[in-house]
Amino acid sequence: MREQAWQRFRSSGRQRGGRRRAVLVAATVALGVMTLGVLAPPPASAAARPDTVQQGLNALVRTDGLPAALAGVNDREGRTRTYTAGVGDLATEARVPADGQVRIGSNTKTFTAVVVLQLVGEGKIGLDATVDTYLPGVVRGKGIDGRRISVRQLLQHTSGLPEYEDRVVDGILQHRYFEPRDLLDIAFQRKAEFSPGTEWAYSNTNYVVAGLIVQKVTGRPLAEEVDRRVIKRIGLRHTYFPAPGDMTIREPHPTGYHRDSADAPPRDVTEIDPSAGWAAGQMISTNSDLNRFFTGLLTGRLLPAAQLKQMRTTVPVGDTGVGYGLGLMSRPLSCGGVYWGHGGDIPGYETRGGATDDGRAAAVAVTSIPTDGAATQHLDGVVDAALCR
Repeated sequence: MREQAWQRFRSSGRQRGGRRRAVLVAATVALGVMTLGVLAPPPASAAARPDTVQQGLNALVRTDGLPAALAGVNDREGRTRTYTAGVGDLATEARVPADGQVRIGSNTKTFTAVVVLQLVGEGKIGLDATVDTYLPGVVRGKGIDGRRISVRQLLQHTSGLPEYEDRVVDGILQHRYFEPRDLLDIAFQRKAEFSPGTEWAYSNTNYVVAGLIVQKVTGRPLAEEVDRRVIKRIGLRHTYFPAPGDMTIREPHPTGYHRDSADAPPRDVTEIDPSAGWAAGQMISTNSDLNRFFTGLLTGRLLPAAQLKQMRTTVPVGDTGVGYGLGLMSRPLSCGGVYWGHGGDIPGYETRGGATDDGRAAAVAVTSIPTDGAATQHLDGVVDAALCR
């Protein structure tokens, strides 16, 4: 989230304006494997060739000025290789922990969407039911009416709900705890972006509402449902939804940094209260767990076939070639086909990645949100290189 007010706290992925319109969405494409393993040593001829993934990470550090970069790549056979570049802490020059934990921003949206779609499959939520069916009177404002917005439109960002994130300033973000209803109060000070179902515009507010629906239907905290229905179901050992008040990262992790401008010094923002992200961006994970998650999702380990099909039914994201489904994005590969994922930004960390239908997966994280679009394109390029090698 890298905007003026919130210093662009974008648990969503990169957006450049306060009002989310489809023409701005190329920059919102933040794409979120198997258990971590070690590849056998490559043949001498292969070892002599430069590794494009390592080269890409090195460039992110040396050319784009990011403190550290981490990657995890799975091939079709499920073998995994991990990569690092840079330093894990600028002050101590500590090594970057291989497969270290990072804040994953809007990858959280895919976890939330999976829980909603599981409840759809169980007959507890109707995908085309209105928000008011579950949260009567909660979603109201200037041109905003929960009686006219469906659950599907929340998950696909076609509801027209306005954004809240750019109204939460950076200093508040780092230390303040927000209740989900606080975030809605901020969002609903604005008018609706458009009539439900008529356009596409990324808004974190959609997923705050979706998380509240999960809690209303299940009678349990969203974090508990994510843990039970997703994390434990597929064995994500390094992934969790931080508890209220938890500003730390539990396991080995690189330090996260933030720059107020391109020429400003980096400052340590590793410890923040992530509640401003909640169902839209609060979670912590590792590259290997993200790969396991997206691979497991695509292979049907988390959703029935009918709900997975709905999740993968996309609308165009402008003219970028990217499609947005129900908490899941498709993005074209330079070598042909697409990969599916999400990803996101949150102060200190940016993540990209996803998985293909034939079992390839890649996740890349850096320890500062890039301050220019070129660096983000380079980050996306590392994912493409990893999946196309």
